[in-house]
Amino acid sequence: MEKFIFIITVLLCVAISACAPIISPELRREVKEEITLSQVRKDPDPCKGKVVIWGGKIVGAANKREGTLIEVLQLPLNRSDRPKEVDTSEGRFLILHPDYLDVAIYRQGREITVAGEVQGVKTLPLGEIEYIYPFLKAKKIHLWELRPETIKVYHEYPLYPYWRPYWRGYPYW
Repeated sequence: MEKFIFIITVLLCVAISACAPIISPELRREVKEEITLSQVRKDPDPCKGKVVIWGGKIVGAANKREGTLIEVLQLPLNRSDRPKEVDTSEGRFLILHPDYLDVAIYRQGREITVAGEVQGVKTLPLGEIEYIYPFLKAKKIHLWELRPETIKVYHEYPLYPYWRPYWRGYPYW
């Protein structure tokens, strides 16, 4: 009986920890209003100092003296704050994390969710144009696990009965 109670307790602890939010409730309370990437790009001054939760796919990352600078292609978030797999985006934004993050792990294509304070905008070259990036100072970054790839099944041979050597139609000889 004690073994059964122990197993149930462990399973409940695992289930409860799996439901833990990636952005803490304290940090979530700091988000007073939904501020979009477009709003910050058009008029950054009223947005400065406000906390936002954005996410998307990493386009690039580099370690600087101030910390790690991450460029992200914004994607809308689902209910669990994970970026959706869609082809719509409001653009790109920059995140400055004050600590060292390994850019081999925070690499291109990985999904990320960040809670950060809006610092304004930075204008940097993107290809042959000057692009206006909304700029965040990270308070919390969550790097999502890779999504499993879909398995494609291919058949080398035609399915039964065509590959059988005795298939000759009725009657069988």
